[in-house]
Amino acid sequence: MAKKKSLNSLADLGGMVYSTGSAPSWAEDENTNEGLAPQEQALEAHLEKKGRGGKVAVLIKGFVGSEDELKDLAKEVKNYCATGGSVKDGEIIIQGNLREKITSFLKEKGYPVKRVGG
Repeated sequence: MAKKKSLNSLADLGGMVYSTGSAPSWAEDENTNEGLAPQEQALEAHLEKKGRGGKVAVLIKGFVGSEDELKDLAKEVKNYCATGGSVKDGEIIIQGNLREKITSFLKEKGYPVKRVGG
């Protein structure tokens, strides 16, 4: 008896997927997520160490814009602070207790930043 082939991804289907609908909804909404000007943003700088093995990190929340704009801002902050970090769930995570340095940098760039917690 032949063994059944399992389908784990779209590539297993031969690279073609058929749909009976018209245009997909995501095709129309590609450029609708334009960011606000820096002065119109309301960023918050949180100091957090829960779930990080006792290490401290600064979370920057409240950014409105595309994922690429968020990643670009995170890269600028990481370069300025000379530290590591990442972008996750619409938040910028910067390693270390650098909240004062980060808030001063963001204020220089025109972003209003509020310190939250600690």
